[in-house]
Amino acid sequence: MYGGLAANSRSLPATHPLYNPRALSIGDAAEGLANGTEHLPEGASGPGVLLTADGGRYEGELFGAKGIGTGELVFTTGMMGFQESLTDPSFAGQVLTFTYPLIGNYGVHLGASESRKVWPQGVVVRHAMHQPDHRHSVGTVNDLLRLHGVPGIQHIDTRAITRRVRELGTVLCVFGPQGEEHRLREVLEELTSPELEDLVDRVSIDEVVELNPGSKDDLGSSKPRLGVLDCGVKHNILRHLCMHFDVVWSPPDVTYDTLVNTYGIDALFCSNGPGDPAHPGKATDARRTLARAVEEGLPVMGICLGHQLMGLASGLKTYKMRYGHRGANQPVVDLVEGIVSITSQNHGFAVSHPEDGCLAAHPSGATSPPVENLHGAAVKVRYVNANDGTVEGLDVVDKPCFTVQFHPEACPGPHDAAPMFIRFRAMVDAHLGGGA
Repeated sequence: MYGGLAANSRSLPATHPLYNPRALSIGDAAEGLANGTEHLPEGASGPGVLLTADGGRYEGELFGAKGIGTGELVFTTGMMGFQESLTDPSFAGQVLTFTYPLIGNYGVHLGASESRKVWPQGVVVRHAMHQPDHRHSVGTVNDLLRLHGVPGIQHIDTRAITRRVRELGTVLCVFGPQGEEHRLREVLEELTSPELEDLVDRVSIDEVVELNPGSKDDLGSSKPRLGVLDCGVKHNILRHLCMHFDVVWSPPDVTYDTLVNTYGIDALFCSNGPGDPAHPGKATDARRTLARAVEEGLPVMGICLGHQLMGLASGLKTYKMRYGHRGANQPVVDLVEGIVSITSQNHGFAVSHPEDGCLAAHPSGATSPPVENLHGAAVKVRYVNANDGTVEGLDVVDKPCFTVQFHPEACPGPHDAAPMFIRFRAMVDAHLGGGA
């Protein structure tokens, strides 16, 4: 298990830097580069080859850590924010391809990571910049991958890889030294989908942490207490939530009764995360807690995986997408307000549309088994993707609950969706005040 950024601490002071946007995050993935790079293990070099399960072969040059990269081949379209993407827990189990050709030109920075680790199991780029130009840089992308033991391959035809994934869907892959191609093929034949693993268990904390107990708002009033189910939460989500709430950061398998009776939460939030939302492990534990909170009338918000878990808890299916939405340029339509927001997203599964079914589905046809509505309330689609019509958010009818597939904290990405946190705080205030 991830172990948490402060797994040995039950409570953190109100000045804790984790929720101070200007301060260094605890457990930042770049901390190991703060005192130079001389201590890093020797990196990979020389000719490399990437092989895909459908017979694809792409030549390049190795960088990052020595070793073999394996996982599900995906791509992200962001032109910047590479450090945030590399440290996003939602990429666990995957080999991440950057479509933008130059990665690392402004280097790696302290405090810019979204967790304490690099989560992809391999990184594919056209060109990894080895001489970044920024006064605050503490290292290169190559250094960051070496620090965390993650292999990379560059000088590869990322356009061809992106076209292949867009047209045929995500696929398992392996890459490593060209001289070991026979062994790489043997490894590829034995690979299984990372979605079979309990990836949520891998990336989440394993004990409750009270981030800012007793914190007050600008008027001196105590903030509402919010339970955050960590399915792979990003640091910037916690920062935003701490601006509005007294946050109880919780593992995904902590029960509703514990959160309410032991920690006294007023509302519940479920985070982003990796893998199949229908996995029977800790994602299912979080789904049950969400359903119970809705049933009891507690205000609830979910994003990304949290949105998918709410969809399952509401009796809707989830399914694997052809290539998912990964990048900082995804247009989302608000069907109630009639506006379009440009959003940051990172997901390979979606919630089926109540009328239109599984849109932009993967050729494998992978879907969740039929599920029952665990909380008894109806849901309606509030947000849809402007490109493919997939469900991007749900409202629970007559309940103070909603979900979004995109990332309102947008790190990296645009800030169009940031008011979602304000919407949720208004819901919580109305609930505590006895309003609708």
